[in-house]
Amino acid sequence: MKSSKIILLGLCALAAVSCAKPGAKIQGAVAGAPDSQIIAAKLDMNVYNILDTIKTDANGKFNYKIEVAQGQPEFLYFFHNGTKIASLLLEQGDNVSFSADTLGNWTVEGSEESAKLLQVEKDFAVFAKKMDSSTESATLTRAYIDYYRSRVKYVMQNPYSMTVIPVLYQALNAELPVFGQVNDALHFRAAADSLMTVYPESRYVKALDKEATRRAQLLDLNGRLTTATEASYPDFTLKNDKGENVALSSIDSKVVMLYFWSVGVAEQKMFNLEVLKPLYEDYHKKGFEIVAISLDGDKAAWASTIKSQELKWVNLIDPNGISAALYNVSEIPASFLLVDGELSTKNISGVAGLRQELNKILK
Repeated sequence: MKSSKIILLGLCALAAVSCAKPGAKIQGAVAGAPDSQIIAAKLDMNVYNILDTIKTDANGKFNYKIEVAQGQPEFLYFFHNGTKIASLLLEQGDNVSFSADTLGNWTVEGSEESAKLLQVEKDFAVFAKKMDSSTESATLTRAYIDYYRSRVKYVMQNPYSMTVIPVLYQALNAELPVFGQVNDALHFRAAADSLMTVYPESRYVKALDKEATRRAQLLDLNGRLTTATEASYPDFTLKNDKGENVALSSIDSKVVMLYFWSVGVAEQKMFNLEVLKPLYEDYHKKGFEIVAISLDGDKAAWASTIKSQELKWVNLIDPNGISAALYNVSEIPASFLLVDGELSTKNISGVAGLRQELNKILK
């Protein structure tokens, strides 16, 4: 009986190990933070998603484990009182340790990818400091060019490292990304294609692939605009709510109103009913057409709104924002008038001003 109990306990232990969820283990040591709270957060595309609040022991140490699926590395970050004290890139089975202080300085062992990520963040911090410390245009330009070239080199030399993803998205601010040139689409495409061969199921890689496609479309568009003959207005082709390709140039109406909007904004949905529908009913038979371009990715919500609101004008969807880029749309809603095939430059004030203009044109 005694031996059978031992066998039973052994089987239970084995079952526990086999049923344990796969992941990565982290040992942290934070100098100057005994008995303190540490926030663990996972990167969810472009935002931090808080996972846990961890308490350090009297020596500022803690242990933590995170689930990591095979072939789907995770970006994990630790914060103390709002300051990031560690950035890790973890694969299934990693056993990582890091030492940090409360000022945001850290070292890491046990993960080559995390070590690379640490160096990537250090390099960017040095670059950002250079940009902040000078006001001379020539100095700033040289610093930017040097850093940009170093990041291109990094991306090319590390094609199968997930650390290239944060590198490609680095930005000093919303208006100054490191990879902000149209031709940078080539770097996004090359990185996405390489990482897809190693991490095809990673949500980070899938998002990068989508962004690479968007940038490739902009690059192609830029090329076509550069070589195209001069036109009276920027033309584009998008899908309508029936799944058909519709070119703006195919709309044969004396006056065409381009309306860029989002189905996710309640006020813009009300604008359809309170402003656009009365305009359409009053002027459509006289030669007025509305081309409404939704800049949404949720095609189902867009199609449902068109149906429920009975929007009878030309409804197009542009989740990549190609048409908006053509018309330099920086915020929505936005609208433009095409009159007799020409882009109107008149400054029309409000709905009353638009009705007055339509009354003049559509006599």
